[in-house]
Amino acid sequence: MFCPRCGTLLVLDKSKKVYRCTKCGYEATNLGNRVVMTRSFQHNNKEKTVVIDSTSVSAPPTATLVKGHVRCTKCGYEEVYAWQIQTRAADEPPTTFYKCAKCGHTWREY
Repeated sequence: MFCPRCGTLLVLDKSKKVYRCTKCGYEATNLGNRVVMTRSFQHNNKEKTVVIDSTSVSAPPTATLVKGHVRCTKCGYEEVYAWQIQTRAADEPPTTFYKCAKCGHTWREY
């Protein structure tokens, strides 16, 4: 559930049995008929996730797709689609992604 005031995710305060906004302090005690699911996870702010759709030949919408000649690491075919994305800090080089034009295998080079 999100805070109706500022949009921040509400966090369960088990000691008071209320959902509280950590940004503006809003508290929700009655959630009505809403179903609440909780899941804990750890996240590192420096980690970035890049999702590649292996069923598509196209690069993500923010990248330029080019066709070139690089040997596929899986089948050996020498025609690939390639694109670059800045997956790490701005002072580091971009990551180059390759997708084989024959078998669809996708790999990357840093």
